[in-house]
Amino acid sequence: MTFEMKYHITTRYLSKPSKRRSGLPMLPGVKFVVAHDTGNPNSTAAQNVAYFERSRDEMSASAHLFVDDQEIIECIPAVEDAIPEKAWHVLYKVEADNQLFGFNANDAAIGVEYCYGDRITADEAYNKFVWVIAYICYKFDLDPASKVVGHFFLDPQRKTDPVTGLAHSRRTYEQLLRDIASEYRACTGAAPSAPAEPHVYESGTVRAMVKLNIRTVAPNTRAAVHQTVPPGTRLEYCLVARNGEPINGNPVWYGDSNGHFFWSGGVVKSV
Repeated sequence: MTFEMKYHITTRYLSKPSKRRSGLPMLPGVKFVVAHDTGNPNSTAAQNVAYFERSRDEMSASAHLFVDDQEIIECIPAVEDAIPEKAWHVLYKVEADNQLFGFNANDAAIGVEYCYGDRITADEAYNKFVWVIAYICYKFDLDPASKVVGHFFLDPQRKTDPVTGLAHSRRTYEQLLRDIASEYRACTGAAPSAPAEPHVYESGTVRAMVKLNIRTVAPNTRAAVHQTVPPGTRLEYCLVARNGEPINGNPVWYGDSNGHFFWSGGVVKSV
């Protein structure tokens, strides 16, 4: 399977070793992608990379790629180098990346920054952003429907990216996830996945990994919250809904005997 190279990726690597770029390899390999925005409206990809280079000995925050309407710049080796390197784009102390993917994002995820603002053509920047994330998924054999996550999803107490940046493009996070999967199919010629059976009657026990909302009536976040349970809570289910509201690309929810639903990405099967 090949991938349509719609855009060029410019390599402009930061100096190493430095606080921005340690040069350390991703030893577990690339396991997922984190979507960010710069949080700095009207700053271009080139300007952000230049700032990272000027401040290379001042702070450790970094990312692999910056994308605007003009170019895609890789400043820490990722897709255009044989050995991807670590970047410091998600705090180590957050737990959601380990819970969702089994690794810290800095150790096993490529961070992609979306540039936005009134002086940046939103559609062009968005198209490049979607394409390069789809390309990363192709390059590292990642499922584009489940291996892409927003920074805000991993660190909701501190971050809103890429939701804030996407709003300037009149897009939502959920649309981004759908568009990445669609772009992957378009660039590879892969057939769309067959629709899943809506409901499967299956029983089991799971354990909440995070603080988890139990929803009434339907498998989506628009349904009222019946109860919020803390991490570690054991939950029984009797139904698997495979066409619920996708969260981080995952549409699978569990239903209990009371007709309540909870998202499968927030739990782990009990043994």
